[in-house]
Amino acid sequence: MMISNRKLQYCKIILATSLVWFLIDVILLMYYTDCAAMGNSSDCNNKDNTKQHKKEEKGFFEKILPKNILRRNPTGPGEMGKAVVIPQDKQAESKEKFKINQFNLLASDMMSLNRSLPDYRMDGCKRKSYPTGLPKTSVVIVFHNEAWSNVTRTVHSIINRSPIEYLEEIILVDDASEREHLGQQLDDYVAKLPVRTYVLRSESRTGLIRARLKGAAASKGKVITFLDAHCECTEGWLEPLLSEIHKDRTAVVCPIIDVISDVFSITELMSIIDVISDIFSITELQLTPTMAGGLFSISRDYFYEIGSYDEGMDIWGGENLEMSFRVWMCGGKVYIVTCSRVGHVFRKTSPYSWPGGVARIINHNTQRIVEVWMDEYKDFFYKINPGVRSTSYGDVKERQSMRKRLQCKSFRWYLENVYPESQLPLDYFALGEIRNKATNKCIDSMGRKSGEKTGLCPLS
Repeated sequence: MMISNRKLQYCKIILATSLVWFLIDVILLMYYTDCAAMGNSSDCNNKDNTKQHKKEEKGFFEKILPKNILRRNPTGPGEMGKAVVIPQDKQAESKEKFKINQFNLLASDMMSLNRSLPDYRMDGCKRKSYPTGLPKTSVVIVFHNEAWSNVTRTVHSIINRSPIEYLEEIILVDDASEREHLGQQLDDYVAKLPVRTYVLRSESRTGLIRARLKGAAASKGKVITFLDAHCECTEGWLEPLLSEIHKDRTAVVCPIIDVISDVFSITELMSIIDVISDIFSITELQLTPTMAGGLFSISRDYFYEIGSYDEGMDIWGGENLEMSFRVWMCGGKVYIVTCSRVGHVFRKTSPYSWPGGVARIINHNTQRIVEVWMDEYKDFFYKINPGVRSTSYGDVKERQSMRKRLQCKSFRWYLENVYPESQLPLDYFALGEIRNKATNKCIDSMGRKSGEKTGLCPLS
Protein backbone atom coordinates (compact mmCIF):
# COMPACT_ATOMS: atom_id res chain seq x y z
CA MET A 1 0.00 0.00 0.00
CA MET A 2 2.91 2.30 0.80
CA ILE A 3 4.35 1.80 -2.67
CA SER A 4 1.05 2.36 -4.45
CA ASN A 5 0.54 5.63 -2.57
CA ARG A 6 3.99 6.83 -3.60
CA LYS A 7 3.34 5.82 -7.16
CA LEU A 8 0.07 7.77 -7.02
CA GLN A 9 1.98 10.85 -5.80
CA TYR A 10 4.38 10.55 -8.71
CA CYS A 11 1.57 10.20 -11.22
CA LYS A 12 -0.06 13.30 -9.76
CA ILE A 13 3.14 15.27 -10.35
CA ILE A 14 3.34 14.03 -13.95
CA LEU A 15 -0.28 15.06 -14.44
CA ALA A 16 0.41 18.42 -12.81
CA THR A 17 3.25 19.13 -15.25
CA SER A 18 0.94 18.49 -18.18
CA LEU A 19 -1.75 20.74 -16.73
CA VAL A 20 0.81 23.53 -16.38
CA TRP A 21 0.93 23.79 -20.17
CA PHE A 22 -2.83 24.20 -20.26
CA LEU A 23 -2.73 26.93 -17.61
CA ILE A 24 0.12 28.76 -19.37
CA ASP A 25 -2.00 29.05 -22.52
CA VAL A 26 -5.01 30.31 -20.55
CA ILE A 27 -2.90 32.87 -18.67
CA LEU A 28 -1.30 34.09 -21.90
CA LEU A 29 -4.68 34.44 -23.53
CA MET A 30 -6.21 36.37 -20.64
CA TYR A 31 -3.15 38.60 -20.27
CA TYR A 32 -3.00 39.56 -23.92
CA THR A 33 -6.76 39.96 -24.13
CA ASP A 34 -6.50 42.54 -21.35
CA CYS A 35 -3.70 44.26 -23.25
CA ALA A 36 -5.82 44.47 -26.36
CA ALA A 37 -8.73 45.87 -24.39
CA MET A 38 -6.50 48.59 -22.95
CA GLY A 39 -5.20 49.43 -26.40
CA ASN A 40 -1.67 49.64 -25.01
CA SER A 41 0.18 47.51 -27.54
CA SER A 42 3.54 49.02 -26.64
CA ASP A 43 3.34 47.45 -23.16
CA CYS A 44 2.23 44.07 -24.48
CA ASN A 45 4.67 43.62 -27.35
CA ASN A 46 8.41 43.19 -27.05
CA LYS A 47 10.47 45.24 -29.44
CA ASP A 48 12.78 43.40 -31.77
CA ASN A 49 16.38 44.28 -30.91
CA THR A 50 17.79 42.86 -34.12
CA LYS A 51 19.25 46.01 -35.65
CA GLN A 52 21.02 47.01 -32.44
CA HIS A 53 22.87 43.73 -32.09
CA LYS A 54 24.23 42.68 -35.48
CA LYS A 55 27.60 41.96 -33.90
CA GLU A 56 26.12 39.51 -31.37
CA GLU A 57 28.35 36.61 -30.37
CA LYS A 58 31.19 37.35 -32.82
CA GLY A 59 34.31 35.38 -32.19
CA PHE A 60 32.51 32.55 -30.41
CA PHE A 61 33.59 29.83 -32.85
CA GLU A 62 35.68 26.89 -31.73
CA LYS A 63 37.77 24.68 -33.99
CA ILE A 64 36.38 21.25 -34.80
CA LEU A 65 38.63 18.30 -33.96
CA PRO A 66 38.64 14.91 -35.74
CA LYS A 67 35.19 13.30 -35.55
CA ASN A 68 33.80 16.79 -35.09
CA ILE A 69 34.16 16.82 -31.31
CA LEU A 70 34.56 20.39 -30.13
CA ARG A 71 37.34 21.51 -27.85
CA ARG A 72 36.19 22.18 -24.32
CA ASN A 73 37.66 22.66 -20.90
CA PRO A 74 36.30 19.81 -18.71
CA THR A 75 36.17 22.22 -15.77
CA GLY A 76 34.91 25.18 -17.79
CA PRO A 77 31.74 27.22 -17.21
CA GLY A 78 28.55 25.16 -17.15
CA GLU A 79 30.26 21.77 -17.45
CA MET A 80 28.28 18.82 -16.03
CA GLY A 81 25.17 20.98 -16.02
CA LYS A 82 26.42 23.32 -13.31
CA ALA A 83 25.54 26.99 -13.06
CA VAL A 84 27.66 29.53 -14.92
CA VAL A 85 29.21 32.13 -12.62
CA ILE A 86 29.23 35.59 -14.20
CA PRO A 87 32.32 37.58 -13.06
CA GLN A 88 31.55 40.77 -11.19
CA ASP A 89 33.11 42.92 -13.90
CA LYS A 90 30.80 41.29 -16.48
CA GLN A 91 27.51 41.86 -14.67
CA ALA A 92 26.62 45.01 -16.60
CA GLU A 93 27.41 43.31 -19.91
CA SER A 94 25.27 40.35 -18.87
CA LYS A 95 22.28 42.60 -18.20
CA GLU A 96 22.72 44.40 -21.51
CA LYS A 97 23.00 41.17 -23.50
CA PHE A 98 19.94 39.78 -21.76
CA LYS A 99 17.81 42.21 -23.80
CA ILE A 100 18.83 40.60 -27.09
CA ASN A 101 17.11 37.24 -26.62
CA GLN A 102 15.51 37.60 -23.18
CA PHE A 103 17.81 35.06 -21.56
CA ASN A 104 21.33 35.10 -20.14
CA LEU A 105 23.23 35.29 -23.42
CA LEU A 106 26.58 35.99 -21.78
CA ALA A 107 26.30 32.82 -19.67
CA SER A 108 25.43 30.84 -22.79
CA ASP A 109 28.39 32.29 -24.69
CA MET A 110 30.79 31.43 -21.87
CA MET A 111 30.00 27.71 -22.16
CA SER A 112 31.25 25.17 -24.65
CA LEU A 113 28.87 24.46 -27.52
CA ASN A 114 28.86 20.80 -26.50
CA ARG A 115 29.16 21.08 -22.75
CA SER A 116 29.09 17.91 -20.68
CA LEU A 117 25.99 16.88 -18.75
CA PRO A 118 25.44 14.20 -16.11
CA ASP A 119 23.06 11.33 -16.80
CA TYR A 120 19.82 12.63 -15.29
CA ARG A 121 17.78 9.47 -15.84
CA MET A 122 16.23 7.52 -13.01
CA ASP A 123 18.01 4.29 -12.16
CA GLY A 124 15.21 2.20 -13.64
CA CYS A 125 15.58 4.03 -16.95
CA LYS A 126 19.33 3.40 -17.06
CA ARG A 127 18.67 -0.34 -16.77
CA LYS A 128 16.08 -0.39 -19.55
CA SER A 129 16.89 -1.94 -22.90
CA TYR A 130 15.19 -1.11 -26.18
CA PRO A 131 14.64 -3.20 -29.30
CA THR A 132 16.98 -2.85 -32.25
CA GLY A 133 15.70 -1.56 -35.54
CA LEU A 134 13.84 1.43 -34.15
CA PRO A 135 12.57 3.90 -36.79
CA LYS A 136 14.88 6.73 -37.82
CA THR A 137 13.86 10.27 -36.96
CA SER A 138 14.22 13.62 -38.64
CA VAL A 139 14.75 16.29 -35.99
CA VAL A 140 13.07 19.57 -36.95
CA ILE A 141 14.25 22.72 -35.15
CA VAL A 142 12.58 26.06 -35.90
CA PHE A 143 14.15 29.40 -35.04
CA HIS A 144 13.84 33.14 -35.62
CA ASN A 145 16.75 35.43 -34.69
CA GLU A 146 18.05 32.80 -32.25
CA ALA A 147 21.37 33.18 -30.44
CA TRP A 148 24.30 31.38 -32.07
CA SER A 149 25.32 29.51 -28.93
CA ASN A 150 21.75 28.36 -28.28
CA VAL A 151 20.96 26.88 -31.67
CA THR A 152 24.36 25.23 -32.18
CA ARG A 153 24.42 23.81 -28.64
CA THR A 154 21.00 22.28 -29.30
CA VAL A 155 22.34 20.58 -32.43
CA HIS A 156 25.48 19.30 -30.72
CA SER A 157 23.48 17.88 -27.81
CA ILE A 158 21.35 15.89 -30.28
CA ILE A 159 24.38 14.45 -32.07
CA ASN A 160 26.37 13.75 -28.91
CA ARG A 161 23.59 11.94 -27.06
CA SER A 162 21.69 10.09 -29.79
CA PRO A 163 22.48 6.77 -31.46
CA ILE A 164 23.68 7.87 -34.91
CA GLU A 165 21.81 4.97 -36.55
CA TYR A 166 18.50 6.53 -35.46
CA LEU A 167 19.21 10.04 -36.74
CA GLU A 168 18.03 10.47 -40.31
CA GLU A 169 18.82 14.19 -40.39
CA ILE A 170 18.60 17.45 -38.50
CA ILE A 171 16.58 20.14 -40.27
CA LEU A 172 16.96 23.74 -39.11
CA VAL A 173 14.12 25.95 -40.31
CA ASP A 174 15.05 29.63 -40.32
CA ASP A 175 11.88 31.71 -40.14
CA ALA A 176 13.25 34.83 -41.85
CA SER A 177 15.98 35.65 -39.32
CA GLU A 178 17.79 38.96 -39.80
CA ARG A 179 20.98 38.25 -37.86
CA GLU A 180 24.18 37.79 -39.76
CA HIS A 181 25.43 34.72 -37.91
CA LEU A 182 22.33 32.75 -38.92
CA GLY A 183 23.03 33.05 -42.64
CA GLN A 184 25.93 31.57 -44.60
CA GLN A 185 27.93 31.30 -41.39
CA LEU A 186 25.45 28.76 -40.02
CA ASP A 187 25.23 26.88 -43.33
CA ASP A 188 29.00 26.42 -43.40
CA TYR A 189 29.10 25.34 -39.77
CA VAL A 190 26.45 22.61 -39.92
CA ALA A 191 27.85 21.25 -43.21
CA LYS A 192 30.83 19.89 -41.22
CA LEU A 193 28.76 17.90 -38.73
CA PRO A 194 28.79 14.07 -38.74
CA VAL A 195 24.98 13.87 -39.09
CA ARG A 196 23.31 15.36 -42.18
CA THR A 197 22.26 18.82 -41.01
CA TYR A 198 20.97 21.63 -43.20
CA VAL A 199 19.03 24.88 -43.06
CA LEU A 200 15.72 25.64 -44.77
CA ARG A 201 14.86 29.33 -45.03
CA SER A 202 11.66 31.33 -45.32
CA GLU A 203 11.94 34.59 -47.21
CA SER A 204 9.25 36.20 -45.05
CA ARG A 205 8.13 35.57 -41.48
CA THR A 206 5.60 32.74 -41.43
CA GLY A 207 5.63 31.90 -37.73
CA LEU A 208 6.59 28.84 -35.76
CA ILE A 209 3.58 26.74 -36.80
CA ARG A 210 4.04 27.10 -40.55
CA ALA A 211 7.83 26.87 -40.18
CA ARG A 212 7.39 23.48 -38.50
CA LEU A 213 5.20 22.39 -41.39
CA LYS A 214 7.97 23.44 -43.79
CA GLY A 215 10.46 21.27 -41.93
CA ALA A 216 8.04 18.35 -41.69
CA ALA A 217 7.36 18.44 -45.44
CA ALA A 218 11.11 18.16 -46.16
CA SER A 219 11.71 15.37 -43.62
CA LYS A 220 12.62 11.85 -44.72
CA GLY A 221 12.61 9.97 -41.41
CA LYS A 222 9.77 7.67 -40.42
CA VAL A 223 9.45 9.75 -37.24
CA ILE A 224 9.49 13.53 -36.88
CA THR A 225 10.92 14.93 -33.66
CA PHE A 226 10.23 18.61 -33.07
CA LEU A 227 12.55 20.54 -30.75
CA ASP A 228 12.95 24.20 -29.88
CA ALA A 229 16.24 25.91 -30.75
CA HIS A 230 17.17 26.43 -27.08
CA CYS A 231 17.26 22.86 -25.75
CA GLU A 232 19.86 20.40 -24.50
CA CYS A 233 19.16 16.72 -25.00
CA THR A 234 20.40 14.51 -22.18
CA GLU A 235 21.71 10.95 -22.17
CA GLY A 236 19.25 8.34 -23.45
CA TRP A 237 16.60 10.87 -24.49
CA LEU A 238 15.81 9.51 -27.95
CA GLU A 239 15.44 5.72 -27.66
CA PRO A 240 12.43 5.82 -25.27
CA LEU A 241 10.52 8.13 -27.63
CA LEU A 242 11.20 6.04 -30.73
CA SER A 243 10.41 2.82 -28.88
CA GLU A 244 6.89 3.95 -27.96
CA ILE A 245 6.12 5.00 -31.54
CA HIS A 246 7.55 1.68 -32.76
CA LYS A 247 5.02 -0.08 -30.50
CA ASP A 248 2.08 2.20 -31.34
CA ARG A 249 2.06 4.43 -34.41
CA THR A 250 -0.77 6.54 -32.93
CA ALA A 251 1.32 7.56 -29.92
CA VAL A 252 2.44 11.19 -29.67
CA VAL A 253 5.28 11.18 -27.16
CA CYS A 254 6.87 14.00 -25.15
CA PRO A 255 9.96 13.97 -22.93
CA ILE A 256 10.06 15.27 -19.40
CA ILE A 257 11.08 18.89 -19.96
CA ASP A 258 13.66 20.05 -17.42
CA VAL A 259 14.16 23.76 -16.89
CA ILE A 260 17.52 25.25 -17.81
CA SER A 261 17.90 28.08 -15.34
CA ASP A 262 19.01 31.64 -16.01
CA VAL A 263 22.61 30.65 -15.25
CA PHE A 264 22.27 27.46 -17.32
CA SER A 265 22.05 25.01 -14.45
CA ILE A 266 19.96 21.92 -15.25
CA THR A 267 19.93 20.62 -11.71
CA GLU A 268 17.77 22.93 -9.62
CA LEU A 269 14.26 22.09 -10.79
CA MET A 270 14.83 18.36 -11.20
CA SER A 271 14.60 17.83 -7.46
CA ILE A 272 10.90 16.89 -7.32
CA ILE A 273 11.24 14.01 -9.76
CA ASP A 274 14.61 12.94 -8.39
CA VAL A 275 13.36 12.76 -4.78
CA ILE A 276 10.41 10.65 -5.84
CA SER A 277 12.60 8.40 -7.95
CA ASP A 278 14.69 7.71 -4.84
CA ILE A 279 11.53 6.48 -3.12
CA PHE A 280 10.04 4.54 -6.02
CA SER A 281 11.45 4.38 -9.50
CA ILE A 282 8.68 5.07 -12.00
CA THR A 283 9.91 4.39 -15.52
CA GLU A 284 6.68 3.84 -17.39
CA LEU A 285 5.16 6.38 -19.74
CA GLN A 286 2.26 8.48 -18.44
CA LEU A 287 -0.90 9.52 -20.26
CA THR A 288 -1.31 13.31 -20.35
CA PRO A 289 -4.34 15.40 -21.43
CA THR A 290 -2.19 18.17 -22.92
CA MET A 291 1.33 18.50 -24.20
CA ALA A 292 4.04 21.07 -24.78
CA GLY A 293 3.89 22.15 -28.40
CA GLY A 294 7.62 22.43 -29.04
CA LEU A 295 9.13 19.12 -27.91
CA PHE A 296 7.58 15.86 -29.10
CA SER A 297 7.95 12.94 -31.50
CA ILE A 298 5.32 11.54 -33.85
CA SER A 299 5.16 9.06 -36.73
CA ARG A 300 5.53 11.07 -39.92
CA ASP A 301 2.65 9.24 -41.62
CA TYR A 302 0.42 9.64 -38.58
CA PHE A 303 1.31 13.34 -38.31
CA TYR A 304 -0.33 13.95 -41.68
CA GLU A 305 -3.07 11.37 -41.20
CA ILE A 306 -4.23 13.11 -38.01
CA GLY A 307 -4.19 16.60 -39.54
CA SER A 308 -0.60 17.88 -39.00
CA TYR A 309 -1.06 21.49 -37.82
CA ASP A 310 -3.81 24.02 -38.43
CA GLU A 311 -2.22 26.15 -41.15
CA GLY A 312 -4.73 28.88 -40.41
CA MET A 313 -2.99 29.61 -37.12
CA ASP A 314 -0.52 32.51 -37.02
CA ILE A 315 3.02 32.69 -35.59
CA TRP A 316 2.72 30.86 -32.24
CA GLY A 317 0.25 30.10 -29.47
CA GLY A 318 -2.35 27.43 -28.80
CA GLU A 319 -1.04 24.87 -31.28
CA ASN A 320 -0.19 22.52 -28.44
CA LEU A 321 -3.79 22.55 -27.15
CA GLU A 322 -5.16 22.12 -30.67
CA MET A 323 -2.96 19.09 -31.24
CA SER A 324 -3.75 17.64 -27.80
CA PHE A 325 -7.51 17.86 -28.35
CA ARG A 326 -7.24 16.58 -31.92
CA VAL A 327 -5.02 13.58 -31.20
CA TRP A 328 -7.10 12.39 -28.25
CA MET A 329 -10.50 13.03 -29.83
CA CYS A 330 -9.52 11.45 -33.15
CA GLY A 331 -8.15 8.15 -31.86
CA GLY A 332 -4.55 8.81 -30.82
CA LYS A 333 -2.82 9.07 -27.46
CA VAL A 334 -0.49 11.65 -25.88
CA TYR A 335 2.18 10.45 -23.48
CA ILE A 336 4.94 11.84 -21.30
CA VAL A 337 7.82 9.39 -21.55
CA THR A 338 9.48 9.57 -18.14
CA CYS A 339 12.75 8.00 -19.31
CA SER A 340 13.32 10.76 -21.87
CA ARG A 341 14.55 14.11 -20.56
CA VAL A 342 15.35 17.30 -22.43
CA GLY A 343 16.45 20.62 -20.91
CA HIS A 344 14.78 23.79 -22.17
CA VAL A 345 15.50 27.51 -21.75
CA PHE A 346 12.24 29.21 -20.73
CA ARG A 347 11.85 32.94 -21.19
CA LYS A 348 9.51 35.21 -19.26
CA THR A 349 8.79 37.35 -22.31
CA SER A 350 9.20 36.92 -26.04
CA PRO A 351 12.12 38.79 -27.62
CA TYR A 352 10.56 38.75 -31.07
CA SER A 353 8.15 40.93 -32.99
CA TRP A 354 4.57 39.69 -33.48
CA PRO A 355 3.10 41.02 -36.74
CA GLY A 356 -0.27 42.56 -35.94
CA GLY A 357 0.28 42.38 -32.18
CA VAL A 358 0.39 39.58 -29.64
CA ALA A 359 -3.27 39.88 -28.60
CA ARG A 360 -4.54 39.54 -32.16
CA ILE A 361 -2.45 36.42 -32.81
CA ILE A 362 -3.31 34.68 -29.54
CA ASN A 363 -7.01 35.49 -29.91
CA HIS A 364 -7.03 34.39 -33.55
CA ASN A 365 -5.40 31.03 -32.81
CA THR A 366 -7.44 30.29 -29.70
CA GLN A 367 -10.76 31.00 -31.41
CA ARG A 368 -9.86 28.49 -34.10
CA ILE A 369 -9.39 25.84 -31.40
CA VAL A 370 -12.65 26.77 -29.71
CA GLU A 371 -14.72 26.81 -32.90
CA VAL A 372 -13.40 23.48 -34.22
CA TRP A 373 -12.98 21.34 -31.09
CA MET A 374 -14.87 22.57 -28.03
CA ASP A 375 -18.47 22.07 -29.19
CA GLU A 376 -21.01 23.59 -26.76
CA TYR A 377 -18.29 24.17 -24.16
CA LYS A 378 -17.05 27.10 -26.19
CA ASP A 379 -19.74 29.14 -24.42
CA PHE A 380 -17.66 28.91 -21.22
CA PHE A 381 -14.62 30.22 -22.98
CA TYR A 382 -16.39 33.20 -24.55
CA LYS A 383 -18.12 34.04 -21.29
CA ILE A 384 -14.77 34.27 -19.50
CA ASN A 385 -13.00 36.01 -22.42
CA PRO A 386 -15.63 38.12 -24.23
CA GLY A 387 -12.99 40.41 -25.75
CA VAL A 388 -11.64 37.56 -27.85
CA ARG A 389 -14.62 37.82 -30.20
CA SER A 390 -13.34 41.17 -31.49
CA THR A 391 -10.61 39.32 -33.40
CA SER A 392 -11.26 37.51 -36.68
CA TYR A 393 -10.33 33.82 -36.69
CA GLY A 394 -10.67 33.13 -40.41
CA ASP A 395 -12.29 30.16 -42.14
CA VAL A 396 -12.39 26.90 -40.14
CA LYS A 397 -14.64 24.88 -42.47
CA GLU A 398 -11.77 22.71 -43.73
CA ARG A 399 -10.73 21.81 -40.16
CA GLN A 400 -14.33 21.08 -39.19
CA SER A 401 -14.68 18.84 -42.27
CA MET A 402 -11.46 17.05 -41.31
CA ARG A 403 -12.90 16.38 -37.86
CA LYS A 404 -15.97 14.77 -39.40
CA ARG A 405 -13.87 12.76 -41.84
CA LEU A 406 -11.71 11.38 -39.03
CA GLN A 407 -14.88 10.58 -37.00
CA CYS A 408 -13.48 12.35 -33.97
CA LYS A 409 -15.20 12.13 -30.59
CA SER A 410 -16.89 15.01 -28.78
CA PHE A 411 -15.26 17.47 -26.40
CA ARG A 412 -17.51 16.08 -23.68
CA TRP A 413 -15.90 12.68 -24.29
CA TYR A 414 -12.49 14.34 -23.86
CA LEU A 415 -13.53 15.88 -20.54
CA GLU A 416 -15.00 12.64 -19.25
CA ASN A 417 -12.29 10.23 -20.39
CA VAL A 418 -9.06 12.18 -20.84
CA TYR A 419 -9.33 15.16 -18.49
CA PRO A 420 -11.80 14.27 -15.70
CA GLU A 421 -9.83 16.60 -13.38
CA SER A 422 -11.11 19.59 -15.36
CA GLN A 423 -13.23 22.13 -13.49
CA LEU A 424 -15.64 22.49 -16.41
CA PRO A 425 -19.10 21.16 -15.40
CA LEU A 426 -20.35 18.51 -17.79
CA ASP A 427 -23.97 19.66 -17.50
CA TYR A 428 -25.23 23.20 -16.97
CA PHE A 429 -28.38 25.24 -17.45
CA ALA A 430 -27.03 28.77 -17.66
CA LEU A 431 -23.82 30.76 -17.66
CA GLY A 432 -23.27 33.87 -15.57
CA GLU A 433 -22.59 35.06 -12.04
CA ILE A 434 -24.55 34.93 -8.80
CA ARG A 435 -23.67 38.02 -6.77
CA ASN A 436 -24.77 39.29 -3.38
CA LYS A 437 -25.34 43.02 -3.96
CA ALA A 438 -25.01 43.86 -0.28
CA THR A 439 -21.58 42.27 0.19
CA ASN A 440 -20.46 42.44 -3.45
CA LYS A 441 -19.38 38.80 -3.23
CA CYS A 442 -19.95 36.10 -5.83
CA ILE A 443 -20.61 32.40 -5.43
CA ASP A 444 -17.46 30.62 -6.54
CA SER A 445 -16.43 26.99 -7.06
CA MET A 446 -13.24 27.70 -5.08
CA GLY A 447 -11.45 25.33 -7.43
CA ARG A 448 -13.55 22.39 -6.32
CA LYS A 449 -15.17 19.73 -8.48
CA SER A 450 -18.81 19.35 -9.47
CA GLY A 451 -20.93 18.27 -6.50
CA GLU A 452 -18.61 19.76 -3.88
CA LYS A 453 -19.27 22.81 -1.72
CA THR A 454 -19.07 26.30 -3.17
CA GLY A 455 -17.90 29.46 -1.41
CA LEU A 456 -18.12 33.26 -1.52
CA CYS A 457 -15.43 35.26 -3.21
CA PRO A 458 -15.13 39.09 -3.08
CA LEU A 459 -14.88 40.85 -6.42
CA SER A 460 -11.43 42.26 -7.02
